[in-house]
Parts: sequence; structure tokens; C-alpha cells
Amino acid sequence: MRYRGLVIRPPSEADSYILQVTYGCSHNACTFCPTYKGTRFQARPLEEVREDIAAAGRLMPLTRRVFLADGNALCLPAGRLARILSWLRDAFPRLERAGIYANGRDINEKTRDELRQLAALGLGIVYLGLESGDDEVLRRVRKADGSEEMVQAVVKARECGLRTSVIVLLGLAGKEGSLRHARLSAEAVSRMKPDYLSALTLMVVPGTPLYAQQEKGDFTLPDQRELLQELREFIRCCRVEGCVFRTNHASNYLPLKGILSRDRERLLRCIDEGIQRPQVLRPEYMRGL
Repeated sequence: MRYRGLVIRPPSEADSYILQVTYGCSHNACTFCPTYKGTRFQARPLEEVREDIAAAGRLMPLTRRVFLADGNALCLPAGRLARILSWLRDAFPRLERAGIYANGRDINEKTRDELRQLAALGLGIVYLGLESGDDEVLRRVRKADGSEEMVQAVVKARECGLRTSVIVLLGLAGKEGSLRHARLSAEAVSRMKPDYLSALTLMVVPGTPLYAQQEKGDFTLPDQRELLQELREFIRCCRVEGCVFRTNHASNYLPLKGILSRDRERLLRCIDEGIQRPQVLRPEYMRGL
């Protein structure tokens, strides 16, 4: 198996076989994201992909989960993805699902029949970064899709048999827009009704355009207490039945888990404790991307 550049995956794919089918991100313009800067986007040659799948099949024949990297590999044509999924099914008889990152347009530009075919071939979950439900914030950070496009994409994916995992990024609106960001993000998520929902906390990385804005004083990240208040407001306003919620990413000060519709009050109490007793929070030196 061969890899190029920085390869990332969601926390829930920690035990998955990671298969690069693209290099980089087709959008690669978000001001806060350092991941693929300097990497030219391209689809990986199919023959290389097939060779790696064959090698992994020999080395790890009991593999149950595969994650298709890089940044938004669902942008590949449906026919190409179908071939890759078919090879995976042949190589791994016990394969339960494949996962993939996507932008909203990657889903919206595919037909329902294409998405259903990919689901039938084993694509089981799609990870999408809503980041914010505030379109002004999304425009400012140069996200590929607006909130409405993201809502449409998640609803469409779910209707076509794909599980969806949505990410919201705490702190992205800065200090002034913090609570508006929380409320509008909760509103968008409530319309999406994803299966899984995660909140990550923005870490401003040197070398990114957002870092340059911060250095000039054009962006101010909320402090620890304000970030927890933002998280609290988001959870308070979110209305999704049966959605699994996590803040287990290393960027977060307070790891939480629960079912939003069932555990909302408990989660809010945990946040209140974190606000009142900051010593229970993850220390700064243990946070990371």
C-alpha cells in the first residue's frame, strides 16, 4: 500500500484500512484548513488503486471497514467509484462498509440512481463538513457550499441509503458571531437530520489565510469559556431525533457523547460544569488537529 502527502481520516475510521483514491481536495480554498495546502488535487490512477486493494486483500483479508481518502473523494465520477467499491468487495469478503469525505456539491451533482448504486456496492457513510449554518461565515472562510446546499446534500444522501456524519466547527465565526453561528448551525443540522454529528473546535494554524487575518487583528478566536458557551447554545437549539453526537476530536476542550434527543439535558449539565470548573477540561498541550 502506498500513500502520498498528509492522509487524514475521521476519528470513527481509526480501525479502517485507508485507501487513497484521490490526492488532496478538489476545493482546497478554505481559509482555516491547512491539510492539503501545497498538494495539487488529482484522481489517483485506477491501476494503482487496484494494485493497492489487491495487496491489502492479501495482507488484511479480514478487513471490515475501508475509508476512501483524500479530502472529498466523492467528487470522483460515480462509475469510477463503483469500480473501486466492486474491487473492495472482491478483496474483502467480510467488508461491512466503506466511508468517504464529501462536499455538498459532490452529492448534489450525482443522480439519485448513482448514489443508490454506490450504497448498494458498500458505500455506507459520508462525512461532510457543514462547519457553520451562517452563510456569511461560510463566505468569509471560502467554503465550497452554502448552508442550503449542504442541507440538500445530507437529505439527499440519507434518502438514497447513505448514512451521514456532519461536522460543525466551533469558533469559526470569531467572538462577535459566536452565538449566531451556534444557532444557525443548529438550525441547519435540525433540517439535515444526520445520523451522526460532531463538533470540533477551530485551531488557527500558522500558514493559513485565517492565521494571517488573526495576526492583523481581523479575526479573534473565542476564548475557552466562550467556546463552551457556543457549544452549549448549539446543543440547546439542535432538534434531531436519534442523532449520535460526539465531541471526541482532540481539538475539543470537553469530550462529550450521547444521543441528542435523549441526552440533551445531561450534555448541557456537563458543559455547565466545564464552564464552572475549567480544571476538568482538556489542557491546552493535549489539544491537536
